Amino acid sequence: MTKTNLPLDADRLWSDIMALADITDPARPYTRRSFTELFLEGRALVATRFTEAGLTTRIDTGGNLIGRIEGRKPELGVIAVGSHSDTVPSGGRFDGIAGVATGLEIVRALRDSGTQLDHTLEVIDFLAEEPSEYGLSCVGSRGMTGFLDVKMLDLVEPGGEKLRDALRRVGGDPDRLDRAIRSDIRAFLELHIEQGIVLESQSLDVGVVSSIVGIRRIEIVFEGEADHAGTTPLHLRHDALVAAANAVAIVRRIAEELDAEGPDYFVATVGILAVEPSASNIVPGRCRLLVDARTTNPALTARFVSALDRESAAAATAARVRRSAFTTLSDGPPVACDPDLQVTLRAAARDLGLAQTDLPSGAGHDAAFMSRICRSAMVFVPCRAGKSHAPQEWADRDAVAAGAAVILQAVKALDRSLQDA
Repeated sequence: MTKTNLPLDADRLWSDIMALADITDPARPYTRRSFTELFLEGRALVATRFTEAGLTTRIDTGGNLIGRIEGRKPELGVIAVGSHSDTVPSGGRFDGIAGVATGLEIVRALRDSGTQLDHTLEVIDFLAEEPSEYGLSCVGSRGMTGFLDVKMLDLVEPGGEKLRDALRRVGGDPDRLDRAIRSDIRAFLELHIEQGIVLESQSLDVGVVSSIVGIRRIEIVFEGEADHAGTTPLHLRHDALVAAANAVAIVRRIAEELDAEGPDYFVATVGILAVEPSASNIVPGRCRLLVDARTTNPALTARFVSALDRESAAAATAARVRRSAFTTLSDGPPVACDPDLQVTLRAAARDLGLAQTDLPSGAGHDAAFMSRICRSAMVFVPCRAGKSHAPQEWADRDAVAAGAAVILQAVKALDRSLQDA
């Protein structure tokens, strides 16, 4: 079977992706941040298309949008497909979105072919997979798997709103999060662009994801004194930004040292640096950093955090400022994708005549949290030059359709094999 003769409608799938891409901040394409009005507008479109496809649609108490079609034997449990519809600032048209659209198109393709599964099928748009303004990612999949706790709900965005209030505002219920936790899902599959260049450089159609990197996010706050930039002598300053600048360099140096040890993968980034009062003629009085550390080996993360704790404290002392916070905001360990699901996905790709390889994921995904409650696996499709989290992010129509067809074939195979298991 060729990529032009797939068991689904590539044009219909593409239309869904582009329709969501059109819902964006025109000043910053393609931006649809979680918890914003644009996000809710995108969700409304997804919910409408779920309903049009025959899905029963709801938002669970964790804020996840779920479309459901009952199987012939609902007692067997649920096969779920999905991803997320929010974006990073000036992100892209495919990250997350292609995975949600894939689930929707699978439902339509099954309907068009007159196929009813024995298992119930769900399509899930997880809430806030990307790091939100509250400093937390994978909010919805944490809620569905029981890893969204009270401390996280009390996280505050720059405007002062708590995450618990934002969750309630988008249809969730922070007081009944236990009702979002699932025990009936038997398998979860997620399609995503690769966000790397392996598939494109090797002219491969799909990647079967072998593992998903662990991510820890750490907040560091330095408190100094705001002073006049022209009249305060250098030796009398308590410049929070000096400490923060040194901390940025420290993060990079420690990460390079750990990554060089091999064979395990380790990277770390300071993605947020907020300076107050942020005026050209004022010595910075406060700086907040958000550190993102990723690895396939939790022991490396522990070593990184220990070294960063020690050296950032020393940087504060050297700059004559106070380090008022060194806090882990979130910590997701690395996970291996389910080996049986990987076998099923490889077989599906082979049956469709698609060239595939196994790939680890250096990015986090909702599938990592879902692996805590059910079998979980992913399919990657090529993206141009590996570009992601940028307006230039692009995947070809046929590439997305090929990946979606692999998941469709896998869903049908799992509908049989999970019963035997």
